[in-house]
Formats: sequence, structure tokens, C-alpha cells
Amino acid sequence: MNLPDIIYGTAWKKEATTRLVVEAVRNGFRAIDTACQPKHYDEKRVGDALATLYKEGIKRDELFLQTKFTPLGGQDPNSIPYDKNAPLDQQVLESFEVSKKNLQTEYLDSYVLHSPLFPFSELLKVWQAMESIYRRGEALNLGISNCYDLEVLQKLYEKSSIKPAFVQNRFYADSDYDKKLRTWCEKEHIQYQSFWSLTANPHILADENILKLTLKYKKSEAQIFFNFLHSLNIIPLSGTTSQIHMKEDVAAFDFTLEKSEYQLIENLL
Repeated sequence: MNLPDIIYGTAWKKEATTRLVVEAVRNGFRAIDTACQPKHYDEKRVGDALATLYKEGIKRDELFLQTKFTPLGGQDPNSIPYDKNAPLDQQVLESFEVSKKNLQTEYLDSYVLHSPLFPFSELLKVWQAMESIYRRGEALNLGISNCYDLEVLQKLYEKSSIKPAFVQNRFYADSDYDKKLRTWCEKEHIQYQSFWSLTANPHILADENILKLTLKYKKSEAQIFFNFLHSLNIIPLSGTTSQIHMKEDVAAFDFTLEKSEYQLIENLL
């Protein structure tokens, strides 16, 4: 399937996960992001939502499903979804089987490492386990999240057989909006996904230039910003719980700003 313009993020949705995923897809989202990390995600409830949607006529190949392997450091010790004493590569394989069962699918469009591991030998071991899933045809793309060190990403790219297709990072000022990393990703045809795109940038959304554009184009601040991110070849995540905002988010790509207007927003980064 084609890459989505925007992805629905399911972190922190807890018992509302099923309802919100169903609403997101009914309102136009065709990509879902989750993780096999009970601490922050309810992956099984995402699967329950998908089962409901399939009964309504949404086909599996109409959706872009992305989940993550979360290393032990990111898990709640009381709810680890794999054998914590197993070797790293086995942890990955066990986690992936749990994800397939939770999501009621035989394959994932994207399988993402939730965060880099150190030393690098551990990162590479996990990645090679992910590559074995890719080679079985059960993950169509591989990616890495929360990777802000360009040298680490470059080394992974160099040492891997299956290159990362996605990098998913928080989009915020503390990392200088990953400008150097995004430039390199663009050169290597790695698609950048952004999260915290709105939450971390209230100063941009409130800027007078954005407000003027909302009046000119009759779009919300979020729509203007998501449209701008699209112009940078960024796929944003949205975790909105509002059906109104869901509809607005998926409609953020049906208009084009002037080149000078995109530049005005870029100058705010």
C-alpha cells in the first residue's frame, strides 16, 4: 500500500483504545501506530478495534499497521510481554508473535525498534532478529524510534542488511527538530515520522504567521502545521481523542500553501 499522510497514535489510550481506533478509521485514518508495551499501549485493544472495522468492510490491506519491539528498559517489570531472561533475539521473536496475536494479523506493514540499545552490539543483535521477521515476509518494513544520535543511525544503516525504512522521533526544539538527521534520512530514502508534533510546539501553533494562514485557508492551526510537515516529507502521528480533530487531521493535506508561506513556518523551527 502507499505510505500514509498521517498515522493515528495509540499511546496512553488505555481502556478507550478500541473505541478511539474505530473512530479514527471511521473518520479517515488509514494508518495505526502501537507497540507491544503494556506500560503505555494496549495493543490487544487495537486488535479488537481492527476486528470491528473488518466486520464493517475495512480490509486489512487498506490499513498500514505499525507496532514496536520495546526493550526491557522501556517495559513495566510487572507486565513484560516476553521472557525477560531469554536472549535478545528471542525476546524480539516472542514479542512479535504476541503483537501478531494481539493485532489479529499475519503481517505488519512496519516493525519498529522502540529505542536504540547500548552497546551497539545489542542494537545490532535486535535488528538482525527483526531482519529475520522481514525475510519471512511478516514485516514489510523495519524502523527505529527515539533515535536522535545521527552516528548511531548511520552505523545501524552501515551494518544492517535490511536498511531502516522509518525513523520515528519526537519533533521538538530540544533536538533542533532533527534537522541534520532528517537531511541524512532524506538522502538515504528513510521516511521520517514525527510524534509530539503539536504537543511540543505550542509556540509555533500560536505564532501570528500561523494564525494568519488559518484565516486565509480556513484551516485550523493543526492542519496548517501538519500540512507544513508533509511539505518536508514528514509523516506526523496524531493521537487526538476528538472526532472533530480526527476529521480535520486527515483533511490537512488537501491544500497547498505558497512556497514563501512554507518558508515562514520553517523559519520558526
